[in-house]
Amino acid sequence: MTAEETRLDEARDRQNNWKRWGPYLSERAWGTVREDYSAGGTAWEYFPHDQARSRAYRWNEDGIAGICDRHQSICFAVALWNEQDPILKERLFGLTGNEGNHGEDVKESYFYLDSTPTHSYMKYLYKYPQRAFPYTELVAENRRRSRQDPEFELADTGVFADNRYFDVFVEYAKASCNDILIRITAVNRADVDAPLHLLPTIWFRNTWSWGRETARPELRQVGNTPAIALTHAERGRYTLHFEGTPQLLFTENDTNSLRIFGLDNSLPFVKDSINDFVVHSVTGAVNPAQRGTKAAGHYATLVAAGKSVVVRLRLTDGVVSQDPSGLGADFDRIFDARQSEADEFYSTVIPDALSPDATNVMRQALGGMLWSKQFYHFVVRDWLNGDLGQPTPPDSRRHGRNWMWPHLYNSDVISMPDKWEYPWYAAWDLAFHCVALAVVDSDFAKDQLILLLREWYMHPNGQLPAYEWALGDVNPPVHAWAAWRVYKIEKRRRGVGDRQFLERVFHKLLINFTWWVNRKDAEGMNVFQGGFLGLDNIGVFDRSATLPTSGHLEQSDGTSWMGMYSLNMLAIAMELAAEDSTYEDVASKFWEHFLYIAAAMNNLGQDGVSLWNEADGFYYDVLHEENGDQFPLKVRSMVGLIPLFAVETLEPEVLGKLPGFKKRLEWFIDNRPDLTAHTACMRTPGNKERRLLSIVTQERLRRVLKVMLDENEFFSPFGIRALSRAHLEKPYMLEIGGQVHTVDYEPGESTTALFGGNSNWRGPIWFPVNFLLVESLQRFHHYLGDDFTVECPTGSGQMMTLDEVASELSRRLARPFLKDTAGRRPVHGDDTRFRDDPNWRDLVLFYEHFHGDSGRGVGASHQTGWTGLVAKLLQQSGERVEKAQAEEQDLEVGIV
Repeated sequence: MTAEETRLDEARDRQNNWKRWGPYLSERAWGTVREDYSAGGTAWEYFPHDQARSRAYRWNEDGIAGICDRHQSICFAVALWNEQDPILKERLFGLTGNEGNHGEDVKESYFYLDSTPTHSYMKYLYKYPQRAFPYTELVAENRRRSRQDPEFELADTGVFADNRYFDVFVEYAKASCNDILIRITAVNRADVDAPLHLLPTIWFRNTWSWGRETARPELRQVGNTPAIALTHAERGRYTLHFEGTPQLLFTENDTNSLRIFGLDNSLPFVKDSINDFVVHSVTGAVNPAQRGTKAAGHYATLVAAGKSVVVRLRLTDGVVSQDPSGLGADFDRIFDARQSEADEFYSTVIPDALSPDATNVMRQALGGMLWSKQFYHFVVRDWLNGDLGQPTPPDSRRHGRNWMWPHLYNSDVISMPDKWEYPWYAAWDLAFHCVALAVVDSDFAKDQLILLLREWYMHPNGQLPAYEWALGDVNPPVHAWAAWRVYKIEKRRRGVGDRQFLERVFHKLLINFTWWVNRKDAEGMNVFQGGFLGLDNIGVFDRSATLPTSGHLEQSDGTSWMGMYSLNMLAIAMELAAEDSTYEDVASKFWEHFLYIAAAMNNLGQDGVSLWNEADGFYYDVLHEENGDQFPLKVRSMVGLIPLFAVETLEPEVLGKLPGFKKRLEWFIDNRPDLTAHTACMRTPGNKERRLLSIVTQERLRRVLKVMLDENEFFSPFGIRALSRAHLEKPYMLEIGGQVHTVDYEPGESTTALFGGNSNWRGPIWFPVNFLLVESLQRFHHYLGDDFTVECPTGSGQMMTLDEVASELSRRLARPFLKDTAGRRPVHGDDTRFRDDPNWRDLVLFYEHFHGDSGRGVGASHQTGWTGLVAKLLQQSGERVEKAQAEEQDLEVGIV
């Protein structure tokens, strides 16, 4: 095994806690729901960025390129000052949802370059301007722009002109579980000298101001040495050693009440005192006794043009032997070893056949996913009731946001979608994260899936918490799919499956499945109305809100998700039944439930309207009005492709080992043609005698794929669009109650206020559903074999097997990140720095979604979470290298 795999084994077996320290520090705690104690739930306004440097957080800390222990008792991050900014750069800046013309948006340039699963080696890059950071200009210009205008980005301000910036690289290497080496390298990219103040900062999360703990931890200087001793009642003792002779500055991590509330401070030294000392030369701002709960080493340097400065530190719970500096004579050797071990580990993960460029993309994708872990703390009951000695929460909180989730107790390291834009977990996001994370750390992936099913997360009624802004919202039920995929990925890598994990997940998902059946099937007809389902503004109406007309909406995607859920649970039950026959009955239950859902999906009966539209060869939502009228909403969207997800194959050898289940299956096929007539054939054996379970029949599969693979509809050069491009010329329009509702093709940022912001499902390419389409095509091919071919793209005359179509789709999905023949990555749009500048061109961002025509990144810029799935696609399908240069050049025409 590699050294990193050995560390993973030691962590799993609890021999050594290699994961105690990691990048678990948030990149934004201000403007979050858990820090919002306003009457109206206005989180962004209640705790804005301007207050973050002065106000102690109640729940989580934040910082740049930071780390902390897994309980976030001790935090470390890097602060900077260029002698131009009005404040220290201690945290990332961005626009709130009410400030940006397309919603919340980080306005910084930073990149996750590398990380191993145990965080034995990590590397981060922050690009810090030498000019004054344009805080005011970014807010004012984006506020001035409309939804129809592009976003005004940091680079648009000219702040990086003439390369007037520093590349600040922050690296970590672990000598042992509690011995962390830190190296900060600041490179002046300009051709003129520039001042830079580096302030590596250590502090304790404030747990003493809320009336629940009395013990205040302490930082203090060790004698006259460049070292800080840390004492914490629960975490023990550590020492932070600084290279050289920086000025050590001490204060308290307590609110500056005078600045925030106009009240006298109870202590003279407060959270923003170091800022005042460095930026405003307030000499009495810091504690002359050299002690506190927040401290920094102040390095004031002048960095020569094109040169760099390096600062080294070591945070350890031990004694560094025979080295007066405290850094250790082995400092550089350990760093070199950990970098080499990281390379060795990834050589076992990344296929040799990938090009250097694709290898770089895959490694940054996985590194970004590992950097996106965060200690997440939110105890809803305490948040609702308020804290001792603090203002009483308003009465509106009692029946406001999340009031029905008082059992929720979050205090864990969790995979985040994006640590700035979405610094909270989201149930369906996390499921996709786990599939990609399983490639490098299946133990962490399994722990994450189990966590959301624990009794202090899952609601007593069986619902999973959706996300911080609305815990009771409904995300697609993909947890079972993720658990099954993670189980299989690990089984393939280790040679043995973790059946205990599978059983734990299965039993809790039984409760969640029952919640879906009881809460989201309005008429008891096995047709589901999930509501939001993560697809934001894809529909004619806001599907989480009351419809503008009476009645209800029967959702093609809601019903299909439940069909998929049934098959995922069936697959897990059959795996468990192979060693425990009691699971055969449960397998039969999910098999039968799938049949009822599939039958309802395809034919609602004599008085119903099928979600399948025979004339169009596509699936649509159906609107049921209170007066009995019902009709399909003929929007060509991802809603009509999600039925493809509900597909599974049964292996003949597995069926042979489950006689009870096989007997029940055969009985249903023989005796319930009413249920099986409109479902994919289950009796006729397919490739290698397999059986097929699918909502979509072979004939309907061909018709749906004809639409999906049409480049004038869904099939973009960069994946499957969420909405057909046909709606560019022919928007869908529906008039109800004197109002006209329109759905048209928007390949980039949303221009509608419906779900507003930068989240748009009316044309862009979204990775999670594309990934599921790839897997569905592979499953269909598993049954249909090479004899079943379709035209791909539609109208091209080129016939492909479904496995070839899946590979083609995989490679198109990878294309936004890979350099074309001109050295341009589509993900970066028209930003020539990423094509021409050697200090930018190998850097990759993993956005929330991608422009449906150009592949440009849209939405959250660091959502490595589910977009990190590109690493799995590159691993299994490689990259597209065989096409002629002419095609690549054609793609550049009309780039938006």
